[in-house]
Amino acid sequence: MKIIIAGAGEVGFHLAKLLSFESQDITLIDTNRDSLAYADTHLDIRVIRGDATSINVLKDAQVDRTDLVIGVTSSETTNITCCVLAKQLGAKQTIARISNTEFLDNKDEVGFTKFGIDELISPEALASNEIELLLNQSAFNDTYKFEDGALTMIGLYLSRTAAFVGKTVREVGLQYPELNYVPIAIQRYGTQYTLIPRGDTQFKEGDQVYFTTTEEGVDYIYKLSGKIKEDIKNVMILGGSNIGCKTAIDLCKSKFNVKLIENNKEKAFEIADDIPNCLVINGDGRNVELLQEESISEMDAFISVTGNSEINIMSCLVAKSKGVKKTMALVENMDYFQLSHSIGIDTLINKKLLAANHIFRYVRKGEIVAMTRLNNMNAELLEFVVSPTSQVCDKLIKEINFPRSAIIGGVIRNGEGMIALGDFKIQSGDRIVVCCLPQSIKKVENLFT
Repeated sequence: MKIIIAGAGEVGFHLAKLLSFESQDITLIDTNRDSLAYADTHLDIRVIRGDATSINVLKDAQVDRTDLVIGVTSSETTNITCCVLAKQLGAKQTIARISNTEFLDNKDEVGFTKFGIDELISPEALASNEIELLLNQSAFNDTYKFEDGALTMIGLYLSRTAAFVGKTVREVGLQYPELNYVPIAIQRYGTQYTLIPRGDTQFKEGDQVYFTTTEEGVDYIYKLSGKIKEDIKNVMILGGSNIGCKTAIDLCKSKFNVKLIENNKEKAFEIADDIPNCLVINGDGRNVELLQEESISEMDAFISVTGNSEINIMSCLVAKSKGVKKTMALVENMDYFQLSHSIGIDTLINKKLLAANHIFRYVRKGEIVAMTRLNNMNAELLEFVVSPTSQVCDKLIKEINFPRSAIIGGVIRNGEGMIALGDFKIQSGDRIVVCCLPQSIKKVENLFT
């Protein structure tokens, strides 16, 4: 697949890195010489220095033979213009990164596809949605909904008291036949190795386990995992960034009690005017006395989304020490993901990873309608739509030559989520959720093409 990425910033470089690992033909365009030089020496891609809105630059990148153009510069105007031009010059698909979420809210009314933009993405909106979802599933450290919750993916750490610990997947199934779930991925405590569980795989204390389950199964997993579903109402947000403001607006609409701390006085007044239901405090969130004055110990959740990853991590640790039940930190460094559990923060949010997950489904083969990467794991969760010509159509799951490093997490048929086992027959139109390790992705894609 030939792909042009406009913008060699954090999101652009991360995307180029992920896609180049998959042997895609990548061209990266940017005006910054240093960013391009770094990408050129670290990745197996082609780089072009120039303005992504220049027709000559796009022609030099062979836009007329390009399958996908992704505009992810820091300027949404540049991204939109680049995608419109690219489509007119022959690109098959275009994706533009935007920061103004009004575009997302009104995209059907405006009709961006008429201009030549197939998809709009906002890393800030994606991060805000992720935060709200995690607050609603408070005991879990990662969650993802397919088809408005027909199937839900949840990730959690197994404590010593969890009913699963010491039992195999088969034994749990026999002991709790009413439990509608499939474990799709496990990472052992203290290791970086991701395994796809089978019937004889044993759950162990400290495991990070991902399950897919139906709506009714979520509460049952709460019970068996020893987790308590906390009722979260009082939320403190540190940082009036785009993510902080979007999260505050969404949480206020959902009837949460929100306090937002912003260091910049002028910005704090602006936010207070824009979000009247939110209590905005002008002050330094690193000041422990300020946090105590603002009753941090009475907060149910603390979300730190300043532009500094280290401040976000440290302030979450302070919040945790004051008894806050749920902490989330926005981080830019992917390596920090390996540390989140050991240092005591519940969830780390990364804009680059969220944006990459969203864009990746355009690169995958087969009709993929949703995709996410599991936090801190070397695995992907894909949702395929079964076509009449798919190899899996009209077959029982046990008849499909499925790779060992992949597993079907569930099926959505006519809007209803189902946990499908070996005797389940797949039909045309079914939406199949599959978890797979990188080595099996191509084989899984071929089964659905």
